[in-house]
Amino acid sequence: MTEVAVQVLRKVGGNCGIPLKFETSLVGGVAIDRVGSPLPPPVLEKAKKADAVLLGAVGGPKWDNLPHAKRPEQALLRLRSGLTLFANLRPAKVFKPLIDASSLKPEVVDGIDLLIVRELTGGIYFGKPRGLVKEKGKRSGFNTEIYDEKEIERIGRIAFEAASKRTKKVTSVDKANILESSILWREVMTEVGKDYSGVKLDHMYVDNCAMQLVRNPRHFDVIVTSNLFGDILSDEAAMLTGSIGMLPSASLGEVKNSLGYPRGMYEPIHGTAPDIAGKGLANPLATILSCAMLLRYSVGAEEGARKIEEAVEKVLSHGFRTADIAKKGEKVVSTGEIGEAVLERL
Repeated sequence: MTEVAVQVLRKVGGNCGIPLKFETSLVGGVAIDRVGSPLPPPVLEKAKKADAVLLGAVGGPKWDNLPHAKRPEQALLRLRSGLTLFANLRPAKVFKPLIDASSLKPEVVDGIDLLIVRELTGGIYFGKPRGLVKEKGKRSGFNTEIYDEKEIERIGRIAFEAASKRTKKVTSVDKANILESSILWREVMTEVGKDYSGVKLDHMYVDNCAMQLVRNPRHFDVIVTSNLFGDILSDEAAMLTGSIGMLPSASLGEVKNSLGYPRGMYEPIHGTAPDIAGKGLANPLATILSCAMLLRYSVGAEEGARKIEEAVEKVLSHGFRTADIAKKGEKVVSTGEIGEAVLERL
C-alpha cells in the first residue's frame, strides 16, 4: 500500500512542480526480524532529518508474544516521541459514493467533513504519579490527568489555524463541569480564541459531543480535545463514515522542516491485515489520502493535496472498490488496480 501511495506522491509532485525525494527504512515487525528492534536508532535519526514521514501500518500476531518494549507498535510510539509530535489530526469525511456504508441514515451522514485535533503527548496517558499498588490485601490502580497551559495553547493554535482554512469553526471538548484540568483547558482555549477573531469557538462537554457526533455530525468542523477524549471521539467519528479503511491521519510537532512547515508523520488509521499481506487485496486509499495531508501540512502544497482527494473521489464515483468497501454485487479490484485508477485520474 505504501508503494502505491509513493507513486501517487511522485505523480503529483511532477504535475505540480514539487521536487520530492524519498528514502525508505524498515520499522515495526520487519525491523524486528532483521535487526531485533522495532525502531533501529539510525531510522529515527533519518526521520529527524526528513521534512515528513509516511508510515505504513505496523504489527501483527507474529510478534504478539514479545515483551511490551520490543513489540512492533513501539516503533510508532518512539517515532512520535523522538520527533516531538504533539498534535494528531484525524479527518472524517463521507465520500458520496460510500454514503450507504455508514450504519447511520444517509440523510444524517451526508456532507460530513470534520477534523478532530487530538493532543498527543499529555493528559492521563502520560501524567504522573501512576501505578498499581496493593495495600491491606486490596489492589488499586491510579493515573493522573494533568495539563499545563502551554500544552493546551499549542494544540489550540493548531486547531484554530486548521479551522481558519476550513469553515472557521472550532469546538473545544472538555469535562469542565467535573475536572480541574478541563477548567484550565476551557480557560486557555478561550484565551487562544481571542487571537482568531474570524473563527467561531464553542465549548462542549465530552459526553454531549459523543452524542452529537451521532445525532448531528454536520454541526462540527474542527474539534479540539485532550489525549483521552480525542482517542475515543476520533474512533467514533471514523465509524460515522462506515469505512475505517478510508481514513488518513497526521501527527504534527513544533519543529519546522526545511520548507518552514511543521515536520509531521502521516499514516492510515487502520492497522495491519496480516492475513491478506502480499495478496493485493488491501485498500491503499487511506494511505493515499495521508499523502494529501502530507502535502497540505508539511509541504504547503494545497493544490497537490486537493488533486489527490479529487482523484480518490472520482475513482470511487466510477465504481472502483477493494473488498473492504465493496457491497454485495459490486466488482472488487486489487490494491494495484485501484492505485492505477487514482494515478490515471491525476
